Amino acid sequence: MDSTSVAGGPVTQIAWVVTDIEASERFLKTTMGAGGWMRMPDIHFAPETCRYRGEPADFTAHISLSYSGDTQLELIQPVRGKSIYTEFLERGGPGLHHVCMEPEDFDAALKDAAARGIPVVQQGDMGGEMRFAYLDGTDSGVPYIELAEIGPNMRLFFEQIKKGAQ
Repeated sequence: MDSTSVAGGPVTQIAWVVTDIEASERFLKTTMGAGGWMRMPDIHFAPETCRYRGEPADFTAHISLSYSGDTQLELIQPVRGKSIYTEFLERGGPGLHHVCMEPEDFDAALKDAAARGIPVVQQGDMGGEMRFAYLDGTDSGVPYIELAEIGPNMRLFFEQIKKGAQ
């Protein structure tokens, strides 16, 4: 891990929070050539596996994934419940929400963020195949940095989406 940064490594994902996932897919296909979107409706982030501002979370979002080269593109459309996604829309409408990095040591990166006073505003575990945590950069003019740990089955799923986007 780079000693000057919490996560180190390259950006692996760019994500937008949107109000119309289908329109956003079409726009990014036209402007970036991002096709083969894998849309996953009504993904539930449950209180047992996700936290929002330190409390158990309970929200649903439509998620759509594609690729531009090696960079994953993600669209998130909140459907129900309170999350950093609904906060973002309330604060300023749809737009670029976060970039994601995959630190070599997820737990060490979270400890490093805490030691630097960088709050984690939302975090969760997707069935043991992906852990994520959003670092809050809003006071610095950066919405969020997501840290992710990707398990082998989720990595295979992402590779299939990448093949479909080419």
